Amino acid sequence: MKNAHSKTSEELISHLKSNSRDGLSTNEATLRLTVSGKNLLTKKKETSVLKIILNQFADPVIYILGTAFFLSLLFGELLEAMAILLVILITITIGFFMEWQAKKSVEALQKMVNSFAQVVRDGKIQKIKTEDLVPGDIILLQSGDITPADARILEHTSLAVKEGILTGESNQTEKNLEVFPEKTAIIDQSNMVFKGTVISRGNAKALVTSTGDDTVVGKINALTHSAEKEITPLEKKLQNLSRWLVWFTVIIMVVIIISGYIQGKDLLLMIKTAIALAVAAIPEGLPVVATITLARGMLKLSKQQVIIKKLEAVETLGSTNIICTDKTGTLTENKMEVHKIAYANRILNADKIGVEELLCQLKEEDAFKKLIKTAVLCNSIYSEANLEQGDPVETALLEFASRCQFDIWSIKKNSQEIAQIPFDTENKLMLTINKKNKTYVNVKGAPESILNLCSSELTHDGIIPMKNVAIWEKAAQDFANEGLRVLGLAYKLQDPTKLEKDHFLKNLIFIGLVGFLDPPRADIYDAIQTYKDAGIKVVMVTGDHPDTARKIGQEIGLISNHKNTAEVILGTEIVDLENLTSTQENKMLTASIFSRMVPKQKLDLIAFYQAHNCVVGMIGDGVNDAPALKKADIGIAMGIRGTEAAKEAADVILMDDKFTSTELAIKQGRIIFENIRHFVVFLLSCNLAEIISVAIAAFTFLPLPLLPLQILYLNLITDIFPALALGMGKGDKSIMLRGPRDPKEHLITKKLWIATIVYGLVITFCVISISLYTTIIRNFSHMLVNNMAFYTLVLAQLLNVFNLPHRKLSFLRNEVISNPWVWGATFLSLGMVVLAYFIPFLNQALNLVPLNIEQILIICFFAGSSLVITQLFKRVGVIM
Repeated sequence: MKNAHSKTSEELISHLKSNSRDGLSTNEATLRLTVSGKNLLTKKKETSVLKIILNQFADPVIYILGTAFFLSLLFGELLEAMAILLVILITITIGFFMEWQAKKSVEALQKMVNSFAQVVRDGKIQKIKTEDLVPGDIILLQSGDITPADARILEHTSLAVKEGILTGESNQTEKNLEVFPEKTAIIDQSNMVFKGTVISRGNAKALVTSTGDDTVVGKINALTHSAEKEITPLEKKLQNLSRWLVWFTVIIMVVIIISGYIQGKDLLLMIKTAIALAVAAIPEGLPVVATITLARGMLKLSKQQVIIKKLEAVETLGSTNIICTDKTGTLTENKMEVHKIAYANRILNADKIGVEELLCQLKEEDAFKKLIKTAVLCNSIYSEANLEQGDPVETALLEFASRCQFDIWSIKKNSQEIAQIPFDTENKLMLTINKKNKTYVNVKGAPESILNLCSSELTHDGIIPMKNVAIWEKAAQDFANEGLRVLGLAYKLQDPTKLEKDHFLKNLIFIGLVGFLDPPRADIYDAIQTYKDAGIKVVMVTGDHPDTARKIGQEIGLISNHKNTAEVILGTEIVDLENLTSTQENKMLTASIFSRMVPKQKLDLIAFYQAHNCVVGMIGDGVNDAPALKKADIGIAMGIRGTEAAKEAADVILMDDKFTSTELAIKQGRIIFENIRHFVVFLLSCNLAEIISVAIAAFTFLPLPLLPLQILYLNLITDIFPALALGMGKGDKSIMLRGPRDPKEHLITKKLWIATIVYGLVITFCVISISLYTTIIRNFSHMLVNNMAFYTLVLAQLLNVFNLPHRKLSFLRNEVISNPWVWGATFLSLGMVVLAYFIPFLNQALNLVPLNIEQILIICFFAGSSLVITQLFKRVGVIM
């Protein structure tokens, strides 16, 4: 039933052929269930184990390695083929288990609803499974229930509903029986209750109008499924690099084979050489090291209560330049607190009352004591056990009274409550009658309702006639303009013989106003400043009132206290984002607060930022946030109060619910990206040296400096361990003082490419030099020349790791030199070379021959020269 809020209950009952007293018959309900289907949300199709495995193969580097594997088998190079296969299996296995571990099989939105609901059928109250509800059913709701379907309220007693998971607002919504215009926003449809929301007060009878996917939460669920997840920036960069390497490798193979054939060389030999070059060109360690580095960052963050569901999300956090965040519970405490009070012609900020001297003074004032006692007595929370579960405003009043050193439970115990009128949406007030020595009426409610019932007011000089209601009305409006929820308090001495309702609400004495606010978290202000220093824009996206959002934004330092300098954009202004003028686009891009936002608008806002080349992080906890969490480059959900829907859609879960935890994650992400850059430059420069060295030898009289199996063993040593050690660096301490990277910036920039080429050419120069020296001058055998060139290449590549720090840093004091993992990897790699030299099986497979001391010293000289020459280039400014 569409637009149920805009029709009378009689029209709805008639249209749905129901009965408000007897409900549907069992037979009719069964028939409707076959038509409407179960009251369940459509589940997203789960990713099969096979698909997860196949996804691991979708990498151009794996394609090339696979081709090299089959060609090696074809030419009978079994050891070479097995070595390549091992690299492929390691990469795929790590990727599979990480993705499998993060996979969620729990159906998120189904957890939000009750298993059973109270329904009227055949004129009797029955308890049925919520999945069996159908449109036209009459359901009964009471405090604590989770609404099982969208329904129109037919009757209610003081009904209030917490709709934060749909709207993002911290307040509960007071319900009524009014009819609203057809285009009324969901947030203002107070004659409806919606599936998944919580009944916080009162009870009701309601007519089910929508079930399953037709409910509001069902439509949000569909939005979540339809939201397309962008591949992460790191994935894009690694894919682009891999494609470039693939084409580069293919071209090299073709050129080598064709040129060798034209020169009349053995075709089979040239094909094997081409395969060796292909293997040399591809950094086999890249996918392995990138995966392990990201996994380490993932595990490190998990110890800090930040759970990463997908490996690449770690790096994406580091490249984020916009963070969109919900307000309630993320930037705020998700609880109401007394923020301001106005009484007896004075206004006080609640935080100032904590000062002992002022508090002692206030406790001597009759007007202040009366305000506190009225707030405590006109309150439906009767025990400390119910304090957390009670109405948020009433809880805030009792906590405020307690903070002001009043014994709230003694006040309640000593003033017997003899009658109560619960909050009523028509009168917008609550009333209690309490008796101690005398009988008093205590009232709280909407200021305009209370003021209309008051004939006098309480001042420091006692009770005086109400002279100017406009002063209090203005004070109430000023509170509201600050984004505060406002209550008025009043009382009067009641004749115990006249306890008729007509006497209660006449000639009340106005006490004052109380303004409530969901306060910002204590650590948010500093976190916002950190993000500003890091060049990250924080945007508040909330369903709350714009004044409330502005107030919180000012308190946390998100916007200036001057209203002119920070525009708050309403959700209703986000209509056609694809056809904005340049002025409208600029307004959207510079705004820091978006209020009254519904799920579709949040989704559109994320897409708008992404269309403007932003890497967007989204923080949320409700069902209403789930589509945006999925659409964002990095979705971040709260682990404690976050709904299962939000956690399912997110990439990152903050287990401690702290906004500040994202700072740790972003810092770690930036460090990881810089580390990945380091080891990619290291891998490419080393592999470039291998390619050019083998290519030069192939086109000249020089013996090959590397045989196919030597290439694989060399890459196992230099591609894996030193690169992995670089990935474990702690990073620069000033990394959060830099701006975020340009999303368009390549993984390897122009300056880094220059450095990579220079590193590779210098190593090549040293390898070819030792080949020339040992061949022409020393006239060594081809096998010995090969061995000395091989060892030179190994040692030069291990020393190459110390070339990576920026030239502005001291050679002896930088993050690479101080990284213990680098030293461990260097000695481990050297140890593997020594083992290969002494173990018969390995030295035979690698064609290694014995060396004397002189030959070893020659190797050390040429390999060490590569480090010296590169450092000279750095110091004169040729490379960074």
